[in-house]
Amino acid sequence: MLKKNFLSLVFLVLFASMANAQLANDVTIIPKPAAVQRGTGTFKINKNTRIIAKGNDAKKVAELFNYFLNKKYGFVLKVENNAASGAIVLNTLPAVKMPSESYQLKVTSNGINIEGERSGVFYGVQSLLQLMDGPDNQLSVPAVTIKDQPNFAYRGMMLDVCRHFFEVDELKKILDVMAYLKLNRFHWHLTDDQGWRLEIKKYPKLTTISAWRDSSIIGGYNDFKPFIYDGKRTGGFYTQDQARAIVKYAAERNIEVIPEIEMPGHCTAVLAAYPELGNGTGPYHVPGFWGVHRTIYNPGEPTFEFLENVLKEVMAIFPSKYIHIGGDEVPKDEWKTSALAQKIIADNHLKDEDALQSWFISKIEKFLNQNGRNLIGWDEILEGGLAPNATVMSWRGEQGGIQAAKENHHVIMSPGGYMYIDHAQAKDNKTEPLAIGGFLPLNTVYNYHPVPEVLTPEQQKYILGVQANMWTEYVPTNQKLEYMVFPRLLAVAEVGWTKPENKDFDDFSKKRLPKVLLDMEKFGINYRIPEGAVLIDNDQQTGRKKLTITSFVADSKIYYTVDGYKADNTANLYTGPILLPFTNNRPITVKYVIVTPLNRMSNEFNINIK
Repeated sequence: MLKKNFLSLVFLVLFASMANAQLANDVTIIPKPAAVQRGTGTFKINKNTRIIAKGNDAKKVAELFNYFLNKKYGFVLKVENNAASGAIVLNTLPAVKMPSESYQLKVTSNGINIEGERSGVFYGVQSLLQLMDGPDNQLSVPAVTIKDQPNFAYRGMMLDVCRHFFEVDELKKILDVMAYLKLNRFHWHLTDDQGWRLEIKKYPKLTTISAWRDSSIIGGYNDFKPFIYDGKRTGGFYTQDQARAIVKYAAERNIEVIPEIEMPGHCTAVLAAYPELGNGTGPYHVPGFWGVHRTIYNPGEPTFEFLENVLKEVMAIFPSKYIHIGGDEVPKDEWKTSALAQKIIADNHLKDEDALQSWFISKIEKFLNQNGRNLIGWDEILEGGLAPNATVMSWRGEQGGIQAAKENHHVIMSPGGYMYIDHAQAKDNKTEPLAIGGFLPLNTVYNYHPVPEVLTPEQQKYILGVQANMWTEYVPTNQKLEYMVFPRLLAVAEVGWTKPENKDFDDFSKKRLPKVLLDMEKFGINYRIPEGAVLIDNDQQTGRKKLTITSFVADSKIYYTVDGYKADNTANLYTGPILLPFTNNRPITVKYVIVTPLNRMSNEFNINIK
């Protein structure tokens, strides 16, 4: 009898554990939290619910909570200091000190409590916002306990505003979604061959000349030879006040803005205004075509005076620990034929032009270090020897990052094959808006792990984190920018936050992505509607092939055709698995589109079945 009761108890415990694990899997938060335990019941939120702010930092987080709540649901909650039942408590004064960015979120039917340091409570609020569901006047939050912290300290996105300029409000929209996804670094690519984007008071021609180009090429780089130009003057720049406003806006959302001032290459726009900084191969003008340009700075003292003066103004605007100096794609042809460059090589006993680049970067790094800042550069700064304290951003695969980590330098992994979200999102690029090339689907981004196994455990500690890069040669509008960034940035967020052993693409795409994409829609984000999950098997009763399509957008509809003709919202409405017609062993093409709750339609997707 005792044995029987014991076995029954074990069975009940196991059953409860399995049921609780299943409920935990139903928590639709991106990025996936470290630990989730579901409770019973729900907490209801309406316009009469109160926020209790414990600590001065908590009051600011409460304001931001209301900002996001209003943006998503159209109302705000009253913030108070006194404890009350049935309230949302934000506590930045926990009894036990917690690691930066970590938080504990507990939801019961009687209230919600979020505690941690300011950054942690802010992220707890983002998780809470994702848990909310229901009609706007009566939101429901499932009872749950979450203990969460990030896997990597650096979780970033780079945006190139040089090839195409984006307005302040457009940047703020991106920053809001980054905060929602717990991303904490915004790498702002402010200078390049095709445009200079930051007001520098000491050098006004950077904004009167370098910030504008007369024309841009049409189509892809290889579509027309010679290039065809659109004849449209384009450009723009951010005033220093606007840049400070972006820094403040980002900081409130726990995002550090890292400015990038390119050197010694990617500087044609600068030389159009200040040709004396070049190697005498002008005349220079701001170009409207992409690719690597041969023009680079000369390594003379006037150049360093210019760059140091620029960096002084940059550092006065940006309080970030890091300043990014580029250092990538630097053709050395001009230095090989420059008497000045060759003299500097000889005077400093440098081996070659690669060593001259290292010397150039080291001088800039010394200046930044003297001003309390650290230098980040793309992995080309390894050429000729790495500057003493530099951090390497590895983009040409992982090899540069591996080398830097082995040399005890900090690394941010950003390899093109996984993190370049300017690449195409379908194999057939003719079915997509023009992209720079390559193919980077959502699952490839998601399955990236930034820590190479070839590194020893000690060397792996130098990997600070991960960053997605959004280059904008072929992204002239904000609508297209959002289309390229989302939903891939959601996958990047999970790569940066969630431990690899807790990641699973099916769980991400089928269980959590649908609701979060619905949130994106409520935020007015023009994300790319991803292909559905497709399953083809045989129907045992009829012997026909059976096709199942699952959308990754909650509450969406699927329309399809089986005759090879165009699919749109006039086609067959998908209501369940499709029994395909007999085709006498001939291939068949099923076409389908996904229509979201707000009536956005996806691209047409093809399923070729043999």
